[in-house]
Amino acid sequence: MTKAWTKSTWRQKPRVQMPDYTDQAALKAVEEQLAKYPPLVFAGETRKLKAALGAASRGEAFLLQGGDCAESFAEFSADTIRDTFKVMLQMAMVLTYGAKVPVVKVGRMAGQFAKPRSAPTEVKDGVELPSYRGDIINELDFTPQARIPDPQKMLQAYTQAAASLNLVRAFSQGGYADVHQVHAWTLGFTDRDEAEKYRDIANRISDTLDFMAAAGVNQDTAHTLQSVDFYTSHEALLLEYEEALCRIDSTTGLPVAGSGHMIWIGDRTRQPDGAHVEFARGVQNPIGLKCGPTTTAEDLKVLMEKLNPENEAGRLTLIARFGAGQVGDHLPRLIQTVQAEGANVLWSCDPMHGNTIKSSTGYKTRPFESVLREVREFFAIHKAEGTIPGGVHFEMTGQDVTECTGGVRAVTDEDLSHRYHTACDPRLNASQALELAFLVAEELSTRRQEAAARAV
Repeated sequence: MTKAWTKSTWRQKPRVQMPDYTDQAALKAVEEQLAKYPPLVFAGETRKLKAALGAASRGEAFLLQGGDCAESFAEFSADTIRDTFKVMLQMAMVLTYGAKVPVVKVGRMAGQFAKPRSAPTEVKDGVELPSYRGDIINELDFTPQARIPDPQKMLQAYTQAAASLNLVRAFSQGGYADVHQVHAWTLGFTDRDEAEKYRDIANRISDTLDFMAAAGVNQDTAHTLQSVDFYTSHEALLLEYEEALCRIDSTTGLPVAGSGHMIWIGDRTRQPDGAHVEFARGVQNPIGLKCGPTTTAEDLKVLMEKLNPENEAGRLTLIARFGAGQVGDHLPRLIQTVQAEGANVLWSCDPMHGNTIKSSTGYKTRPFESVLREVREFFAIHKAEGTIPGGVHFEMTGQDVTECTGGVRAVTDEDLSHRYHTACDPRLNASQALELAFLVAEELSTRRQEAAARAV
């Protein structure tokens, strides 16, 4: 994999969606400082995640990946981290019940600071400025000074990522993730009148926990009921940051991206001969690859060979993002390409990025029904192809925002202005995220029952 590769060979390749820093001396100083810092994650953790994703690719586990569109310096707080972590635990519990397999929990956090943009500049009131590319690069304020890329922001991103990971590890192992407590939170959602259709699953989970307690399996006898494995991920967009945190695993002698457990390549940066693919191919972490409508079979073949030449289970996750109504036009040919190549991949569904629209009130939003429709189409195509739908990938938050319309609480276009906080793309709020988990759990349960019936 690493033949003729070093952590800096990406610099010899065409680069897109990356800033041009005006002060090269300042950039070099930041890179040198970051290179001295400890890695944010460790090689053993990435190997453990890779094994779990390998299980998901075989249908023995299920991937839940979710979190912020782009993490914010201004909104960073313990409460924000806790709320997102909390709703992901709730979603995982519901999905575990539906799939009857472990759920691999991967947050879009502690590194999701950079965002690709559809245009390099934006215009407001006749003024044209460089686009906002995430807090790790420049600032959201629409002023010439704010939009200048500042390498010092990488140091602030590292500090925030380290603090986020510290808190997440404490939550994961310190009792906050206790299964009985998590289910109590879930019941709070199903107590609402409009959530009646989800109460049956919640009640069955309660019955299962009661049975386990009666059988003597409780917090005192099962540590696994009190702690969880929780991993971090982000789009590896800013390669100066990624290179500076790349480390050599002392166990294997191979390079590891120290910025997060899993990194992914976006739909706009997956050029087979581009800088982002070049960096990702050499590190040992699990790699995600966003696949949109323009992904060709030939490109996918080359990318799979470059990113996973050993055809290792759990190494490569293909994240489908087409848009509701378009899954049937694109996913079957990609599945057939993977099958023809005999490639080991994990299929995941990102139903967010293909379903962004502008509301009647002028806000960028995503209709909940479109998100749900794409998920259902993803499952239906895999059923038709005889392949495994191994995961989902959501932009979501644990906060009570109003950014996506629909859901049991029926957010309308007129509601969007009430709590529209995202700096980039609209996110599912906690209620919508949990509702989606119940609906995905139904799909997983149906799939499991059909498989059992065929086996009889």
